[in-house]
Amino acid sequence: MEKVLLKGNEIIGEAAIRAKCKVFFGYPITPSTEVIEYLSANLPSKGGSVLQAEDEIGAINMCYGAACTGTRVMTASSSPGISLKQEGISYAAAVELPMVLVNVNRCGPGLGGLGPAQSDYFQSTKGGGHGDYRLIVLAPSKAQELYDYTMEAFDLADQYRNPVMVHTDGFLGQTMEPVVLKDPPKIPDIDRTWTVSGCKGRKKRILASYSLTNEIGESNNLYLEKKYKEIQETEQRWEAFHADDAEYLLVSYGTTGRICKSTVLNARKKGIKLGLIRPITLWPFPEKGIKPLISQLKGIISVELNTGQMIEDVKLSAECKVPVHLFRRQGGMLPTEDEILENVEETFQLKNNKEVNL
Repeated sequence: MEKVLLKGNEIIGEAAIRAKCKVFFGYPITPSTEVIEYLSANLPSKGGSVLQAEDEIGAINMCYGAACTGTRVMTASSSPGISLKQEGISYAAAVELPMVLVNVNRCGPGLGGLGPAQSDYFQSTKGGGHGDYRLIVLAPSKAQELYDYTMEAFDLADQYRNPVMVHTDGFLGQTMEPVVLKDPPKIPDIDRTWTVSGCKGRKKRILASYSLTNEIGESNNLYLEKKYKEIQETEQRWEAFHADDAEYLLVSYGTTGRICKSTVLNARKKGIKLGLIRPITLWPFPEKGIKPLISQLKGIISVELNTGQMIEDVKLSAECKVPVHLFRRQGGMLPTEDEILENVEETFQLKNNKEVNL
């Protein structure tokens, strides 16, 4: 175990190496490029391989092929590049291929800019490609979580035979912070009888997503739906910050979730009982962290770096029993803790100790 200073994207690369990732396929795109650069410099010496594909479409299909062998594989990109990978991601989910996807989210739409954003929330959590499928999506908010969640992503991918996304952004990817490089846990023993490894002496295995009949198609989808429900039940993760006695609640993840902690502390100094639920899994969305608080809350604000995407899941969790509002910045702009607190005070009319039940 050692403590080092690394850029966020480099931390992801180091975590992948220590998680025994053996192959990486990608295509450079700012602000994620340091992931492939770091792995190119360091993975080969650890017995792995890195290949810069001809484009993002080639990269995700290479991941598909490697995952079919049971090899730990990862790709990384930023928003437009992740869009190009969506067809391959849908295929991988349909065939239940474990792989890790990293999205260093940049602002959009279109090419957008290089600043931090959360405008890929819908794409990440609702199945950005075609068909009914889900990704497990982990949302780090600091350097140590970039390391820990990247390593954990490989275990979750193997456990559920499902693609797992680490959803970060341009701020986290480019910021240098100290990180403790923990020793990785032992790779769990899992069933590998589905992998493609040469069929000499046994019946061949075919990993394909095509359904020859409607009956087979329905059966396959019902099977996947059952798996996703199991993930929803067992893998919801969140951080509760001063939420136990909160009368007002912020819900925010990633970079803004980090900023909101300072907002909560500043609000508490002013006598405002503000709390925070920071989703760690964007999918499954941690409704279990919000629902027990509903009876004590007078209002919720979803703090986001987009036009309002996660707020839909927050409203579903609130079950129309408490008002849910939105505070957002866009285009790569980050809010300050004071701006968020001012919005809390204005939304709930708390300035000068005036309080309104909405």
